[in-house]
Amino acid sequence: MKDFSGKIAVITGGGTGMGRELARQLTAEGCNVAMCDVSAPNMEKTKTLATAEAPQGVRVTTHVADVSIEDQINRFRDEVALQMETDKIHLLFNNAGIGGGGSMVVTPRAEWDKTFAVCWGGVYYGVRAFLPMLMKADEAHIVNTSSVNGFWASLGPTVPHTAYSAAKFAVKGFTEALINDLRLNAPHVKCSVVMPGHIGTDIAINSRKVIMGTDDDALPPEALKLARTRMAAMGVEADKLTDAQIQGLIDEQGRRFRDDAPTTAAEAAKVILDGVKNEEWRILVGDDAHRMDRMVRADPEHAYEPGFFQRLAEDTGWRLGR
Repeated sequence: MKDFSGKIAVITGGGTGMGRELARQLTAEGCNVAMCDVSAPNMEKTKTLATAEAPQGVRVTTHVADVSIEDQINRFRDEVALQMETDKIHLLFNNAGIGGGGSMVVTPRAEWDKTFAVCWGGVYYGVRAFLPMLMKADEAHIVNTSSVNGFWASLGPTVPHTAYSAAKFAVKGFTEALINDLRLNAPHVKCSVVMPGHIGTDIAINSRKVIMGTDDDALPPEALKLARTRMAAMGVEADKLTDAQIQGLIDEQGRRFRDDAPTTAAEAAKVILDGVKNEEWRILVGDDAHRMDRMVRADPEHAYEPGFFQRLAEDTGWRLGR
């Protein structure tokens, strides 16, 4: 698919980050966009930015939906068909994701399950819901967002990272399996798996809101308690910190994740869209992702040893997990 003009794209997680930038760049090329997110205000901001840069006549629709709930994804699909006045779409970006559910041992199960349900279930339900509409198009492309944690299940030796990593491995394997499935049964539909490194997005900030089911930036008492436990496990004397100091550290961590990343969300979106145009089934995003991929492939036996992470951090400039 060399040209997005006149096409219809569906994007999950369109309110911020890579989803927002995908919407902006697609509409700038004349592509109609339907997006979903759990935050209506964030989507409205995306819509304002996207329509301001789009050629006249390009349509952008917004839909509140939690991708981890199949009925909401199916409602999203039905709204897209109605509002776009179509029975087909050309592009599906299963982009929505959250972090969390680090430990099978100490993390509350509800957080673990929610993280896995969004990051894996959102992709599965998205493909299930929109595949018939994709198949009705003359050409179509599915783009599923995995992560470098889809081939390296870690953030470093001091941070458990099980739910997110398990989900991203599932997304990677599912998309790779789709390559042959689509070739046999719907050859005009292509697919790609996207594996970003550290991208400057609000995922760290937004994730805790999704898990807590609130738009409030303030951490509730139970979240503050869990944050103290996690900090203590990383060697921080968290018992000596006030609640306000804990909140400040969490806020600063989210800001730094977004602002200090080596790759911006806009740069990531361009890499993804270029990959679609080139029919790349495997799209690594960021120099750190390419370096990590090479390192893990070269020495998989030691990929989870502290020394490996030290070398990886030095080679990629990663500060996550320290």
